[in-house]
Amino acid sequence: MAKKHLIRFDWAMKRLLRNKANFGILEGFLSELLREDITIEQILESESNQDELSLKFNRVDILALNSKKQLIIIEVQNESERDFFHRMLFATSKATVEHFNISQPYEAIKKVYSVNIVYFDLGQGEDYIYHGKTEFRGLHTGDVLGLSNGQKKTFALENVFHIYPEYYIIKVNNFNDLAKDSLDEWIYYLKNNEVREGSRAKGLALVKQRLEFDGLSPADRAAYVKAIENIVIERDVTRTAREESREEGRKEGREEGREETRRQNIIKALIRGKLTIEEIAEDFDTSIDFVISLQQNLTNE
Repeated sequence: MAKKHLIRFDWAMKRLLRNKANFGILEGFLSELLREDITIEQILESESNQDELSLKFNRVDILALNSKKQLIIIEVQNESERDFFHRMLFATSKATVEHFNISQPYEAIKKVYSVNIVYFDLGQGEDYIYHGKTEFRGLHTGDVLGLSNGQKKTFALENVFHIYPEYYIIKVNNFNDLAKDSLDEWIYYLKNNEVREGSRAKGLALVKQRLEFDGLSPADRAAYVKAIENIVIERDVTRTAREESREEGRKEGREEGREETRRQNIIKALIRGKLTIEEIAEDFDTSIDFVISLQQNLTNE
């Protein structure tokens, strides 16, 4: 049986997965990642305050509200961004503030999960999945500061870190294609754009049903092809610019190397003392003033 040609997950997020009929795909992925059953209640917009010039506008790929009224940010980034860690912080901070009414008590602040799927080498690390959360440790005892029994009862939480944003980073290109568990089956799809035979991870059956290229509407197929073409063009432009920059650097290095070689040869000619300054300048195709300056440097040394 021929393999189905599946569309890219990042494009699906922007066009298809916002549809409630396809929530099961995102729910499956998030359930495997967060290790709990996730139900998405709605997809929200994150673009308020965009008219305020003092606030950097940042619209995340997907901002979802789950059945626990927690916020889940999902970002897919294909091109390298040096300040991506800062961007993650901005997105969670902005989501926290946007969905909190100042008249509410602070305990109404929503928990935020930030899920980041990156296709470039972010930071330094050999793993392909990283998880970050907030903990407070004693400087002297090393113990973790916890909630009191009263706080646990009031907030229905077990740990302090459950209040703060949590971050997940999936470095797709670090994955070695060996699927050891159901989450790996999802990452295999994210990296290779296909679902492995026998995969049982939640949501992947829907991926095969709903994200097949041939199953798209004519309008969606045309939009997808155009998007892929733009990605290819953008990468070619970036690659060409980098290659031209490297070649320019190599060219400058070669020119500097030739100039330094000529300088050293003039100095050797001056030390031998068999030619006049005028003859040296003529032999090495340079000015008399330059030869004199090198001679003066030799005299001063």
